[in-house]
Amino acid sequence: MALTIVHHPDYDAKLPPTHRFPMSKYSLLMEALGARGLTAGAIEVPAPAKPGWLHLAHEAGYVGQVLACAVPHAIEREIGFPVDQRVSMRAQLATAGTVLAAHHALGLGIACNAAGGSHHARRAQGAGFCTFNDVGVAALLLLREKLVERVLVVDLDVHQGDGTADIFTGDPRVFTLSLHGERNYPVRKIASSLDIGLPDGTGDEAYLEALLAALPIVAGKAMPDLVFYNAGVDPHHADRLGRMKLSDAGLRARDRHVISYFRERNIPLCGVIGGGYSLDIPALAARHAILFETAAEFA
Repeated sequence: MALTIVHHPDYDAKLPPTHRFPMSKYSLLMEALGARGLTAGAIEVPAPAKPGWLHLAHEAGYVGQVLACAVPHAIEREIGFPVDQRVSMRAQLATAGTVLAAHHALGLGIACNAAGGSHHARRAQGAGFCTFNDVGVAALLLLREKLVERVLVVDLDVHQGDGTADIFTGDPRVFTLSLHGERNYPVRKIASSLDIGLPDGTGDEAYLEALLAALPIVAGKAMPDLVFYNAGVDPHHADRLGRMKLSDAGLRARDRHVISYFRERNIPLCGVIGGGYSLDIPALAARHAILFETAAEFA
């Protein structure tokens, strides 16, 4: 079977090309997937997330500000860009995309959203280029719908998943793993169920050793019905913000270890792309494509 991929053209909110956040990577990712023959199967297009979904993970006042494009300037500064109509719609679509991909993963075993992983968005507000926490919303919605009872978040973005940790603090149904750069953003971290902080300059061998040691631990504690996998590519050695030294081969081995571990145990997995920052956007899109190439092997 072909891999089910969720995508919407408006994932690209058309920020200026000089902006620190490489917004065009979403369009270029789909071009990269097409060149690899991965878009010949099911491409699912999400509708915007319903406000009631967003309220599951975020305070109603903040949700209203984003939907009305009236986010206070101080919060926009923390997010990293103005929340105009394009950015607001992108956040709604990307969140709905992860919801849709999660539903497909439950039915098919694996599916991926060609966006998502906005793990710095906390209950009260967004931050760190993240407006809504798509994984937080999707997990809480599936729990409310009683489609799952227990969820595991495997967050391998180079930055600690503080927003996801904030949303699920004290919720025994959701186990959050964050394997990240210990000295990287955010400065003030919020404790995940398990945090593994790695030093700047970590390369393939040490990174994969830490990951392989963690997977059976978190799987045993979480006993999940569904895994959300944030496959951020910012641990790559060419990333502007990552400060780690993973190679393309290291990223590919990482994705294969995570996906194979859970699929061999018949645990559904929903992939999201997470962070990645580079001036060479086509090269960045190719790194994000590794998740989809690997996931397709298990579809």
